[in-house]
Amino acid sequence: MRRTLTEQKRHFRWWLLSALVLMQFSANSADLLTNIPGRKTTSLNGKWQYIIDIYETGFYDYRYKERAEGDPEAYWNTDVPANSLDRKEHGYNDKYTLNVPGDWNSQADKFLYYEGSVWYKRNFDYQKTNRDNKLYIYFGAVSYRADVYLNGKKLGMHKGAFSPFNFEIPQELLKEKGNFLVIKVDNRRYANEIPTLNTDWWNYGGIIRDVSLVEVPNQFISNYFIQLAKPNQGAKLINGWVDVKNATKNQQVTVDIPELKISQNFTVNAAGRAAIKINAAKLTLWSMENPKLYQVNISTTSDKVGEKIGFRHIEVQGEKILLNNKPIFLRGISIHSEIPEEARRANTQKDAEKLLGWARELGCNMVRLAHYPHDEKMTRLADSLGLLVWSEIPVYWTIDFKSQEVFEKAKTQLDEMIDRDKNRASIIIWSVGNETPVSETRTNFMKNLLEEARKQDPTRLVSAALEVNYHSEENMRWIDDPLGAYVDVVSFNQYLGWYGGTPESCRTANWGTHYKKPLFISETGAEAVGGYHADAKQLWSEEFQEWYYVEQVAMLKRMPSNFVGISPWLLADFRSPRRNNPVYQEGWNNKGLFDQKGRKKKAFYILKAYYDELAKKYQ
Repeated sequence: MRRTLTEQKRHFRWWLLSALVLMQFSANSADLLTNIPGRKTTSLNGKWQYIIDIYETGFYDYRYKERAEGDPEAYWNTDVPANSLDRKEHGYNDKYTLNVPGDWNSQADKFLYYEGSVWYKRNFDYQKTNRDNKLYIYFGAVSYRADVYLNGKKLGMHKGAFSPFNFEIPQELLKEKGNFLVIKVDNRRYANEIPTLNTDWWNYGGIIRDVSLVEVPNQFISNYFIQLAKPNQGAKLINGWVDVKNATKNQQVTVDIPELKISQNFTVNAAGRAAIKINAAKLTLWSMENPKLYQVNISTTSDKVGEKIGFRHIEVQGEKILLNNKPIFLRGISIHSEIPEEARRANTQKDAEKLLGWARELGCNMVRLAHYPHDEKMTRLADSLGLLVWSEIPVYWTIDFKSQEVFEKAKTQLDEMIDRDKNRASIIIWSVGNETPVSETRTNFMKNLLEEARKQDPTRLVSAALEVNYHSEENMRWIDDPLGAYVDVVSFNQYLGWYGGTPESCRTANWGTHYKKPLFISETGAEAVGGYHADAKQLWSEEFQEWYYVEQVAMLKRMPSNFVGISPWLLADFRSPRRNNPVYQEGWNNKGLFDQKGRKKKAFYILKAYYDELAKKYQ
């Protein structure tokens, strides 16, 4: 169909804006390195000095122009005076330090509500094992914008609070002693960012995940995707690809799986990518009952990297989800990446063990990691525990769906999430958002993200948490969001009995969808203050939340045959500035089954009993 001249101009403007946004990201961030735990790394975690910069004095001059690279008043440059007449109006000192990784909000009272810029600084020494090797600095996540400087030179900028990124350190910039590393971190919210101004979680700022130096050979394995093909492509066919940076012509890549006695060579193409196809008839499939992981080693003549990978099939057939050709029911729970007892971001292995341990104690076989990619420690641990994972990007509520710039930012975060975790067997669903308001513009936006997820990873399912209203047609509530036509699993959030009616409303409610697809409840819940006991009809009490779950469970037992699971909201209480009841909230969303002190609420036992019953049913 031929476009009008006006349409052609509009299309060109959108294309140009899209290209400019992509150039911004590609110019400022190196290709993401895969499998950092399998690399030679040097940790930069620990105490970092900081400067709070409310006016961004270290970034802009008094005319609000970005400072030049050599400007002595730029905070990315040294704070040490050259002589007694060298005036310095900034300084880094051990009097002011923050833990990395860690959010700044939980480390000092003055940071509690702070949104703005903080400059982080630390020195490090480093001598490469080989001068020709490459050195990268890798960040697990920085919330939200990170400008990275080394020895007065800018390495690059990254946006996105929950996904990893890295920059190459030029050989001429690196010193064996006294490297001066500075990160400007800005967690301010903007209408044209992902997420946008309005969310229902705390805007934790800081270098919230691990920081490492990663040394690799000049020619190295930069990325790979090794997964099980869909059943119709072969019952046990491992396929994927391996990228080799600076590959030579006819470069060979070897993939070894020692336990299966597999060792095969593959040749890279002109772009440095080797296509992988391996017949693995004796492969034991990864499952919830037996989360089998194989050591997979990938090597070239100059580089070698390895990690444990599980192989399984996940697919939708009709109205069921099949894991390894067997229907499954998802006994889930939604999780925020927070430790309630310390009111902080989760960032350690022990944090991951605590949160997923709570989920297993509840009887879960699945977790929804909401509303953003969680620390990689969570997904790797889920692999070893046999927990299924829903992983999501923070396309949340009312972002600017008409903006191509915003779409490109969402797409970048989606690509970074998939790129980091694409070899995790535990992840079965990529989610592109939560509770987005229905409109044609929004549906096209989300549909394009779903298409991108499928393009990047055709081995998993895609979905989004849809919002519903509580108007009924003779007590039948239909899930008819037009986005349902494009997802693999129709997922919806419902709070019948909390945001609409009372728990008794569940007794006559029935749910259904016009889409002949699996139906999944991605959220439901009610608030209760841990330790507050009263009559069941007293809001905010543990007894009310218990009643809510009793009625919900009874309703769930009447769900239609395509009902495949639920992930209630949520595992543990978490902080939110939206929650301002001075008696029962005080800045907390208390829908957790574990309270602010890590104690189980009464509703925990209602859901656990239901999950125990389901576990026996689906044995």
